Amino acid sequence: MTTSFVKIKNAAKSFGNLQVLKDINLTVDRGQIVAIIGPSGSGKSTLLRAINELDPLTSGEVWLEGVQINRHLPPRQYEAHVNQVRQDIGMVFQHFNLFPHLTVRGNITLAPRMLKGLTEAQANALVEEQLTKVGLLEKIDEYPSRLSGGQKQRVAIARALAMKPKVMLFDEATSALDPELVEEVNMVMKQLADEHMTMIIVTHEMDFAASVCDRVLFMDQGVVVEEGPPSVIFQNPVEERTRNFLRKHLARNGG
Repeated sequence: MTTSFVKIKNAAKSFGNLQVLKDINLTVDRGQIVAIIGPSGSGKSTLLRAINELDPLTSGEVWLEGVQINRHLPPRQYEAHVNQVRQDIGMVFQHFNLFPHLTVRGNITLAPRMLKGLTEAQANALVEEQLTKVGLLEKIDEYPSRLSGGQKQRVAIARALAMKPKVMLFDEATSALDPELVEEVNMVMKQLADEHMTMIIVTHEMDFAASVCDRVLFMDQGVVVEEGPPSVIFQNPVEERTRNFLRKHLARNGG
C-alpha cells in the first residue's frame, strides 16, 4: 500500500467560536495538481496555510511524505521540527511578500544561504537557474519596487523553488494582479505542472484549474462539498451548491 504524498486527516480549525474548517480529509499523490475553489470565507486559504503550520489546526493531522507536520512537541522541538519541514514546502502568497530592501538576487538567495548553508557561488548559480525558469534573469539585481506585479509574483515563485521543495502551495497567486499580468504567472505554474511538481492551488481562475489541474475540490462553509476531475466539477457537478457557485462565477465574469 502506497502512502499518500500529502495527507490531511480530520482537519478542523476554529477562530474563537467560528469554525472555519470542519473535518476535512484530503490526499494528494506525488506529482498531482489539485485546485481548491469556492466562495470567499469557505476555508480554502486556511486549509492551505494549515499544511505548513502558518495556521495550525485546532484538531486533525497533516502529513507530508509519511512525516506528520503538526506534531505535538515541546516548544523548542516543535520550532525545530516545523522549520525543517517548511524547507520542503514552497508557498506563494497573493501579495508577493518580497523583502523591499533586498534585490531579486537577495530575496531568492536569503533562505538557501541561511538554512542550507550554500556558498555565495552556489547561491548565485541557484538564483540564475530559478530566474531563468521564470524568465526574469535580466532582473537579477533589481529591487522589487522596480518590478511589475507579475514580475514580483514570478520572483516569489523563484524564491520558493530555490529551496527545492517537495510540494508547492499557491494561495490566490494571481488575484492581486491586473488581468494582463495574470497569464505570465499562469505560464510559470503551467511549466511546473509539465515538470510534475506536486501543487495545491487555491484559485478563482476556473479556466486555469480546468486546463492544468488533475483534481478540483469545491469548498463551502468549511467543508469539501464535492471533488473530482475538472471535467466533472466544471461540466457536470453533482452537488447543487457547486452548480450555484459556478453559475454565479460565470455571471460575474461574463461567462
